[in-house]
Amino acid sequence: MDWMAWTVPTALFFGCIGTLLTIFTVLAIKFPETPRRGVLGMETTRGDRLFITLLGSAFINLGWLGIIGDHQPYALIVCLAYAVAVFRWV
Repeated sequence: MDWMAWTVPTALFFGCIGTLLTIFTVLAIKFPETPRRGVLGMETTRGDRLFITLLGSAFINLGWLGIIGDHQPYALIVCLAYAVAVFRWV
């Protein structure tokens, strides 16, 4: 996989995504949930909220790189706050 330029942060990132998907799959099997309606006005499940969180976090990080350019760990704090908000109110 040398052609993909895998680094430790890249491997950790995709490992975390894989772990999240596994955890959410187990949760869906053990504790089925009914969709709930949040501030977006549409019904969402845990998986929907995870997808919204991942997509929004990608845009937060891209915006951070474009506007600020450095100190990416601070973008992680913003992403975590965004994730908490999405899972709480969406």
